[in-house]
Amino acid sequence: MKNPTSFGNRLRCAGSLLVACGLLLPPRPVAAQIRLPRLISDGMILQRDAKVSIWGWAAAGEAVTVKFSGQTYRATTGPDGKWTIALPALKAGGPYEMNLDASNHLTVKDILVGDVWVCSGQSNMETPMSRVRDRYPDAVAQANNPMIRQFNVDLRYAFNGPKADLAGGRWVTTTPQNVLAFSAVGYFFAKTLFEKYHVPVGIIKSAVGGSPAEAWLSADALKAFPAYQQAAEKVKDSTYVARTIAQDQAASRMWYTNLRQQDQGEAKGTTPWYATTYNAADWKTMKIPGYWADQGLGPVNGVVWLRKEVEVPASMVGKPARLELGTIVDSDSVYINGQFAGTTGYQYPPRKYDLPATLLKPGRNLIVVRVINNSGKGGFTLDKQYRLTAGGQTLDLRGDWQYKLGAASQPAPGSTTFQYQPGGLFNGMIAPLLPYSIKGVLWYQGESNTSKPEEYQQLLTALIADWRTHWKQPKLPFIYAQLPNFMAVKEQPSESEWARLRESQRRTLAVPNTAMSVNIDLGEWNDIHPLAKEDVAKRLALAAEKVAYGESKIVSSGPLYQGMQVAGNKATLTFTNTGSGLVAKGGGPLKRFAVAGADNKFVWANARIEGNKVIVWSEQVATPVTVRYAWADNPEGANLYNKEGLPASPFTTAK
Repeated sequence: MKNPTSFGNRLRCAGSLLVACGLLLPPRPVAAQIRLPRLISDGMILQRDAKVSIWGWAAAGEAVTVKFSGQTYRATTGPDGKWTIALPALKAGGPYEMNLDASNHLTVKDILVGDVWVCSGQSNMETPMSRVRDRYPDAVAQANNPMIRQFNVDLRYAFNGPKADLAGGRWVTTTPQNVLAFSAVGYFFAKTLFEKYHVPVGIIKSAVGGSPAEAWLSADALKAFPAYQQAAEKVKDSTYVARTIAQDQAASRMWYTNLRQQDQGEAKGTTPWYATTYNAADWKTMKIPGYWADQGLGPVNGVVWLRKEVEVPASMVGKPARLELGTIVDSDSVYINGQFAGTTGYQYPPRKYDLPATLLKPGRNLIVVRVINNSGKGGFTLDKQYRLTAGGQTLDLRGDWQYKLGAASQPAPGSTTFQYQPGGLFNGMIAPLLPYSIKGVLWYQGESNTSKPEEYQQLLTALIADWRTHWKQPKLPFIYAQLPNFMAVKEQPSESEWARLRESQRRTLAVPNTAMSVNIDLGEWNDIHPLAKEDVAKRLALAAEKVAYGESKIVSSGPLYQGMQVAGNKATLTFTNTGSGLVAKGGGPLKRFAVAGADNKFVWANARIEGNKVIVWSEQVATPVTVRYAWADNPEGANLYNKEGLPASPFTTAK
């Protein structure tokens, strides 16, 4: 017989090897630490008066215990490691703590219960309070309210199915510093609701500048739009996406590298054009604000340098200063007295450069701006602020500036913006929110769909139904902002894609439990991001009070077109939401009504209020067929309101 000890040792060694290889013994369950989604975290606001889901992940088959507000809840993870518990309807209040136990222990602190609104759309929803703080300095300074909180959803798109969690984000309490990153519309909306209902308000900002509506639709909803569904299928190919991104980035780098190498303003071995010692005696002049294509240089793309000497009094020196240069198409770098002072990478942000107290000097000061124009007309946007301020004094910088072309170039190569592709933002930025109970949706979007305005009614209707289905809230309140006035005023009746999209927005009100704020008087002709965000938010809050909070007696909207009757050469229009009565704001006649006969040729019309109706006519149109109101990109002077001060929505009577 062989030595049993030796045999046992060999068996133990063999067994150890087999166990290490996972071949001998059945696997034992391995505990995985409980993990929570980003939304379930310190400072969160839970929806009041509704069932609330709390969910997360752990090992398959693991027991999870949740203790909250004196109650204990238990769940067991499924094969996918996910667990969910449902809290009963909660009353507004807090703060609370939530304790979770599995193989580890977690505590979620400072929880409030109130109302949660998802704030979505494109850049006008994304626009932060920092962008509008000069307009609302007191609102920023007084923003100390722990009952108003924001969760910012980081940009993330996905094409191969919905994501289970967000890429980042946390709940942030309102303070003067924190509020600068809040959605301006979202914050003023929450502030208005809090001041009325005195319950905590959480806003989940999930918005992406420039995004079209189709990017926010699920795969199911895209089936109704074959072209978008086909585009969504194409971007499921991750190899194609990665290759395209790499090619676009390489082309962009090459364009900027070539531009930098060709730029005579920074050529090696020469005095840079921003230096105080550089001699610019041979430079020509142009008016600022303005575009160089209109002032002699022509429609050139590339680098243009501009400079202006200003006399700074001693009383402005030794103090912090600010340089304001409106907005610039497309990007800029600024130098003061030869020193770099700031840069902005794209056309939309206001150029507001804070300067140190040591930068200005008494007497002659030199301002130099290097502008890169990628395509179209480059230059400085009209009707903006161009000034230098310090110590309570202001120097006007409008007028003649010297300029010189640093380098000409073909327009910059285009690129594929993948966050705009159909379905991507739903999968990455909405799907992870769906288990979280909410009060409603606030939506400010549409600018990126103006090229196909009639389609927008179908898109927005589909989006509302899609989100309601996925949130499992068939009556989820959906409140949206109509596009404001924008672009140059036209003196004669004309066609307008922006007007047609506003009409699609107006007609979407046929969807139950929706409401729309009219903002036709809150835009800026020269800025797609108007600053009057508090007014927009207050009108959205009025709409929410009626649709989401049951305030049936309030007047929540301006007049909405209802119907038309024609007798002779006069059309009689009826409206809903007339409130205490119709008025022409500011007195005088009604403006911006146009009428057409069967030839569809529109002319300006006379219009007068009779009770809660408007009579429209023109001596040039014997039999009116169609009436339009405020039908333009920027219908300046449109003045039909109700006595509550809310403007009528633009409309056409055409079917």
